[in-house]
Amino acid sequence: MTAELKSSLVTSLQAAASQAGLVLVSASEGSDFHGLPTAVFELGLPNAADRTLRLELTERFEFDKPELLPAMTAHLAGEAKRLRNPRPECYVTLGGLPIAFGKFQWPFHSSTSGADTHIVHGEMQLADGGTHNLHAKLAASVTLTFAEIVPAMEQPYAESFVYNAVRKTVDYGQLEFVKSGNRQPVPVTTRYYSRWQKKFLFTETTDAERLDYLLRKVYWLSGVLGESKPVWIADPRDAQYLNTTEADLLRMASDEAGEGLMVLEGEFAAVTPALMERAPEYQAKLEAALNFTKPQFNESMRSGHANM
Repeated sequence: MTAELKSSLVTSLQAAASQAGLVLVSASEGSDFHGLPTAVFELGLPNAADRTLRLELTERFEFDKPELLPAMTAHLAGEAKRLRNPRPECYVTLGGLPIAFGKFQWPFHSSTSGADTHIVHGEMQLADGGTHNLHAKLAASVTLTFAEIVPAMEQPYAESFVYNAVRKTVDYGQLEFVKSGNRQPVPVTTRYYSRWQKKFLFTETTDAERLDYLLRKVYWLSGVLGESKPVWIADPRDAQYLNTTEADLLRMASDEAGEGLMVLEGEFAAVTPALMERAPEYQAKLEAALNFTKPQFNESMRSGHANM
């Protein structure tokens, strides 16, 4: 990366980060899957340098354009609020699994198998507070048709739908948590996008399902993993995953705060002792959801009783 390009990118990133309420902690050179240079940024909240997020962009990427800047600004604004979570890397699935994303190797790279797809590698951990090291290595693949929808094949423009595609694939029972193993595929196709509505669609949910999701999120991310600290309820990433709005999630959280199951502070909610009393229920849901991801065998066929 030349000094001139680096200076230009750093200046643009600093301005966008400042607008989102973030500070640039560091900027360094990196390399992508094919060894080409990238720009790696660590961003954090003012007076909270111990908690940062990593942003990696292609060396020559210029986001300071009318068609690209709004999405970058929105991404950074969301990250600024997400960084206030006790565990910013953690999410919950509809089935009840707490997970942590990490080790994503942005930006996308072209498939080496000859397929016309864009690939990004990453990892997902089961984040239930245990020491089992259950995880899944991921290879999320985006088709060329799907890529045409995205303003840019860079982390700020793709991270949300990639994470949600992973969660949806877990919901389908198509990703297994193991202690070791090969990368597992996560197809990201146009089935997750409505050209008519011009938005991503992952899961149609009812009010009851969204409410259950919020309670599980607060239980796991605030109660189990977060030392009862508040977590961001109005996360647009969750709203996209559940096919709802941030305002709707806040409305539901407010109702549950009135029931004594969480303490609502603006857009953030903390667990209460009443919600923590549901530990056996949420542990049972975790076990059931985890079992759903494991390969199932027909025992009669194993015993040689197949009708061939």
